[in-house]
Amino acid sequence: MPSNAVRARTVTWLWPIMLMLALFIAPLAWMLLALMSGRPLGWMAVVAALELVFMLKLGTLGPGRLRIALVVGGTVLVAAIANWAIASAWMGGPMGLTPWESALRMGPHLAWTLINLANGAAEWLWLAVAVVVGAWLAR
Repeated sequence: MPSNAVRARTVTWLWPIMLMLALFIAPLAWMLLALMSGRPLGWMAVVAALELVFMLKLGTLGPGRLRIALVVGGTVLVAAIANWAIASAWMGGPMGLTPWESALRMGPHLAWTLINLANGAAEWLWLAVAVVVGAWLAR
């Protein structure tokens, strides 16, 4: 007896869109929460890694080295963007600048100095945990 079941098509082009969406949403959420709390919130790196894993799985990217590399690299990129945005908002806010205006005006040396002053050992440890958790879940 022939099977009348329709085979589900796998959409393989969706994962880049989901990756870009995650790379936009995660730093934005991290920045907003950090500015509302007044702390750098290093644990948000783990949330960003979990979001990247979820979005890539939702975008039908299969397990393997590519997904691991995208999650690890994306987690580090999200942390860098979020920390830059937080530092620029803290620096530009008192001057009357919006976060995106001050982010464009702040140089890398000032950003690195402010990020190192704001982040202690716990935040760097959270980033390391996020990279390990993200790589483990992406495999």
